[in-house]
Amino acid sequence: MAEKNVEVIDKESKQYIVVMVGSEQYGIDISYIDNIVRMQKITRVPKIQSYFKGVINLRGEIVSVMSIRNKMGLEDDVFTNASRIIILKLEEKGAIGVIVDEVKEVVNLSEDEIEKSTYQGQEFQQELIEQTIAYIIEIS
Repeated sequence: MAEKNVEVIDKESKQYIVVMVGSEQYGIDISYIDNIVRMQKITRVPKIQSYFKGVINLRGEIVSVMSIRNKMGLEDDVFTNASRIIILKLEEKGAIGVIVDEVKEVVNLSEDEIEKSTYQGQEFQQELIEQTIAYIIEIS
């Protein structure tokens, strides 16, 4: 009988999508990701924050798209064949697209393997979520 190789995932580890933004790699918890789509036409929306690039139509759903580069104070996005829009689920509030330069891979990481970001940490994340939710409510 053939022996089966089964990969055992540690209960404390999570899966992350590794993405490139500029020259840095970041991990996004896969449980927050709804979809990954190729770059497409983004329709500009007037009078929004500069880091919001506009909206896309994703299978009949209007999804706001933001530039992580602009939000982090980096240079403007340069779209290539590797550029993608990561569609993140915002609980019951809808979804938002985030532009990344490249999607690299999916990895399994435990808490102690993750290097914490020094970029405004939790304050940035909480502010980003609050602003995104406020924006989605405003356009709904």
